[in-house]
Amino acid sequence: MNDHARFTCDFTRREFLTTTALAGAGMLIGASAIGQPSSATLRKRYALVGVGGRSSMYREAILKTYAQHHEMVGFCDVNLGRLKLAQAKARAMAGVEVPIYEAKDFDRMVRETKPNVVIVTTKDATHSQYIIRAMELGCDVMTEKPMTTDEKKCRAILETQRKTGRHCRVTFNYRYSPPRTQVKDLLMSGVIGDILSVDFHWLLDTQHGADYFRRWHSNKVNSGGLMVHKATHHFDLVNWWLSAVPVSVMAIGKREFYTPQMAKRLGLQSHHERCRTCPEKGACTFCLDLAANKDYKELYLDQEHYDGYFRDRCVFRPDIDIEDTMNVQVRYNTGVTMAYSLNAFNAWEGYIICFNGTKGRLEHKEEETVYVNRDGSVPGALKKEGTYIRIYPLRAPAYEVPVWSGEGDHGGGDDVMLDDLFLPEKKPDKYLRAADQRGGAYSILTGIAANHSFVSGKAVQVADLVSGIPLPDYPAMPPHTLPVPMPPRG
Repeated sequence: MNDHARFTCDFTRREFLTTTALAGAGMLIGASAIGQPSSATLRKRYALVGVGGRSSMYREAILKTYAQHHEMVGFCDVNLGRLKLAQAKARAMAGVEVPIYEAKDFDRMVRETKPNVVIVTTKDATHSQYIIRAMELGCDVMTEKPMTTDEKKCRAILETQRKTGRHCRVTFNYRYSPPRTQVKDLLMSGVIGDILSVDFHWLLDTQHGADYFRRWHSNKVNSGGLMVHKATHHFDLVNWWLSAVPVSVMAIGKREFYTPQMAKRLGLQSHHERCRTCPEKGACTFCLDLAANKDYKELYLDQEHYDGYFRDRCVFRPDIDIEDTMNVQVRYNTGVTMAYSLNAFNAWEGYIICFNGTKGRLEHKEEETVYVNRDGSVPGALKKEGTYIRIYPLRAPAYEVPVWSGEGDHGGGDDVMLDDLFLPEKKPDKYLRAADQRGGAYSILTGIAANHSFVSGKAVQVADLVSGIPLPDYPAMPPHTLPVPMPPRG
């Protein structure tokens, strides 16, 4: 099917200066060229499927920030109204007329626009169908996390990638956040020796956390639940921080806060369908007013009549089937063990992670500013006063490490990642932050296994879900075989 010329092009990054080091990013990754000659002077062609909230980052990057290197050749979505909106924004931003295609015409879009790369930012459960079809049609793929939502779809993606040889890039922006890169740098240095165990606790507050229970994410068939949609970020970070992959998972989960019972405990008469028509919206502080926010209004409220999707559904309604309280135990191929928790109704947003090693302990906390998706605030912006990295050597005084800083979305990670994705010049990245389908698979399989364990009450072997996945490209870490210095007497 792909008898056209092909060229490869490097993805790259922006060097960011930290308080203690210069961290680089980059990875050689190919890009197909349907009908494109192998000339470095030509711009790479991208088509984007799924023009909801997250897509705007990629749209602006290609049409504006990196326009000299790339061009957007097509938009595709299930909602005609959002397609027209994306087209209008592209026209206003770059003066270009990007063709639009409804989801049923995805194949026709690829044939007519001849993209080198298809970017997938659709609803999580539909990622696989576009990833697979794009590769079958001879395109490389760039996909938002999670790569997909269950093991069957994961196996299908991996098999298609093996058959086609196409490149599948999974965009993990958290790896690129300067403080998280710094944690990787410290662990690689061996400052706490080789790692034996991890304690990881992620907190979602009652603004951002509640937002998952309003949207399509609130049904597991769409998102895989928070174990897949949200925790994929977290599990990928641990895999990458440890340079390890999960082997077995044991988990328990429940929904106890976002329930009809909690609505009554909070003084409401009942749950309702959505905020816009709720008779108790004046009394409910979880109410979301779509009409009051320009982005919400034009992207969701004004487009409801096309597909019937309500962005402001009640967070206490009974048909929600995802968990808000989750505890997970994971064993990795290196022997490391992890205790992880995720709660979606906390008093602050962020995480605390502790690595216990043969020479000491590293503790890292990040506290994030409050936001709701696309409310105009910066997603995942860090509070400096709530962010730290501390080292606790064995039998020696603890000390705090100046934290590498970054500006922008997701702790400064988005801009660094976008440079890695879209700039043509590259430098070696000792942290190997770029991820393909292997990292994408292992990042979701912890959460998928946890979902199975919620039901069975038993430990789940990752290889029983998907077997034979090659290990991702991770940096070398301190091994478990080197001599360890005797700690000083206490």
